[in-house]
Amino acid sequence: MLRAKEKLTYVVPLTLAIIIILLFLNFRSFAEVGIIMGTLPFAIIGAVWLMYLLGYNFSVAVGVGFIALAGVAVEIGVIMLVYLNQSYQAMLATCEQKGLTPRRETLRHAVLHGAGMRVRPVMMTAAAIIGGLVPIMVGTGTGSEVMGRIAAPMVGGYDHCGHFGLLVIPVLFYLWRRKPLLN
Repeated sequence: MLRAKEKLTYVVPLTLAIIIILLFLNFRSFAEVGIIMGTLPFAIIGAVWLMYLLGYNFSVAVGVGFIALAGVAVEIGVIMLVYLNQSYQAMLATCEQKGLTPRRETLRHAVLHGAGMRVRPVMMTAAAIIGGLVPIMVGTGTGSEVMGRIAAPMVGGYDHCGHFGLLVIPVLFYLWRRKPLLN
């Protein structure tokens, strides 16, 4: 256990660093990477909360569950941000085509449209992940002690992360993009 804990102390930060580098290479913006990485604290809160309710202690299996949760939580942010960026670019193109100056109100409509396009896919992904992992988490067969501890952080984390992705990411995107626009 001590060897595994020692190994996890550098595997987890290394995993997060790789995720951040890949996100930056894709989006080329520290602001967008920050918005996406904002999903992780919410996911961790949900995971820790469920682990507390289930009475699980930190173990190697739980560490693996947290690493898997990090990847899945970032996926929600990426999905939402891609659609918000597409909606934002479409708004800019429409304003340019009509000869209008982009305003905060048009940005608000673009953000609502982009976020609205992602509600169903994010909810379906959350339902599939949670629905698939809850039987593993509560199972009692061979290997269930390990598999339940891998699944628990993902179930609790994805539940909270899904809400963050649908509610807070669009607000952060709006606040970030509104600065150069007119009232």
